[in-house]
Amino acid sequence: MAVLNLTKSTTVAQLKKEFNETFGAVLRIYSGRSQAEETTTLGELGLSNEGTFECRSSLTIVRFIERMQNEFGLKVKVYTCDDWVAALDGLTLGSVGKVKKNAVKADMESMIAYQRTDEVEVAPEEKTEKSTPAESFSSSAEDCASAKVRVYGKAQNRTALGIVHAYMVMYPHATLADLRKAFPNSLNATSGQSDLFLDVTDSKTTSEWYFVGNDEIIKTGDNKKVALVMMWAKPAFEAIVAYARVYDIVVAKFEAVKGGVRGGFRLEYLNGYVPPKPEEKKSKWWLWLIVILLLAGIAAFFALRKPKEVVVEKEVVVEKVVYIERIAEIEKNFNAAQFEKGKTELSEDAKFVLHDLAKVLNAHENIKLSIEGHTSAEGDADFNQKLSEARAKAAVDFLVNREGISESRLAYEGFGSTKLKNTEDPNSTENRRIEFIIIE
Repeated sequence: MAVLNLTKSTTVAQLKKEFNETFGAVLRIYSGRSQAEETTTLGELGLSNEGTFECRSSLTIVRFIERMQNEFGLKVKVYTCDDWVAALDGLTLGSVGKVKKNAVKADMESMIAYQRTDEVEVAPEEKTEKSTPAESFSSSAEDCASAKVRVYGKAQNRTALGIVHAYMVMYPHATLADLRKAFPNSLNATSGQSDLFLDVTDSKTTSEWYFVGNDEIIKTGDNKKVALVMMWAKPAFEAIVAYARVYDIVVAKFEAVKGGVRGGFRLEYLNGYVPPKPEEKKSKWWLWLIVILLLAGIAAFFALRKPKEVVVEKEVVVEKVVYIERIAEIEKNFNAAQFEKGKTELSEDAKFVLHDLAKVLNAHENIKLSIEGHTSAEGDADFNQKLSEARAKAAVDFLVNREGISESRLAYEGFGSTKLKNTEDPNSTENRRIEFIIIE
């Protein structure tokens, strides 16, 4: 807990210096509508109550400002660490100092062109050296030391979407009201939309202003389906990144999408964090027992009344299994994100595809996979054998260590060039592939 000393002899400069050293942010003190002079004392500003102000790091900016006004008669505002922008009210004293200035202020028209569609091109300001994707937004080692989830995004707006999904992973019982409280509309006042979150539970909206894809919709603890606004100017993006740190969510340096390539996001759990699972509804077995007994009594009643045995045919409805096609699609996308020649390291594109595979595995917990590596006939056979095995193992390691998939559900094997897909051209790139084989 930090303590600010407020006496009538304390100068504006002294209080501002103390606040900055304590919270890493800028405090502005006002005399009427203008900022007070540095040499002005708090007594001259009408300090109504001398004493100490005990400030917890969890105290919100809006509450801090209210207390300074009500308890001490001082009119103040809190600005980010570089005196760049007024801190959003929902930020806390402990997090406001982490918000850093963005060198480029996004133009609204360019921002809409950049963020309004799924198939986007990099906006003009993103193509210059001065506006490389928000490097200043990426989290420091200090932030990551206490973080639970890290969000990797391939575009600014998709990273914001990943932050909200990470919050719901950590707090699966959070309602839509909780979500709006955690990320208030004031975070993104320049989006042009009145609501940050759009309730699409009972509608099939195709709004161009919100994320409405199947993998984008946010499901809340009160059974709502929610769409997040798509437009995120860089100051708004910086604000949601700062908010995310309050919930132990950090953001990795993102990679801007290339022309015609859809962005995405994936989550990584840090420091041994295991996300909670939503509580399953308790089975009301006794209700089923009563229903069965009633049905048995009715059946016995009619059986005694009728001399002929009545045969009831049961209709069995088999649900179509769709995950096989989905895994085949993921396999195709994974092979499109090729390994570098002779290398076993996963590319960033490959990691995003494996994140999609992990979502399928989590949705169907009975699935087990064997990941098989194959190479072309080009080069040394022994080297190809080891390379194919190492690549398959790299995919398994990522699913286990980064995505939390149980190791017991995965196997891997390398076949080198012994199982060519294109036998007519043994050296074809088509033979350099990874296959996802469903075991169960």
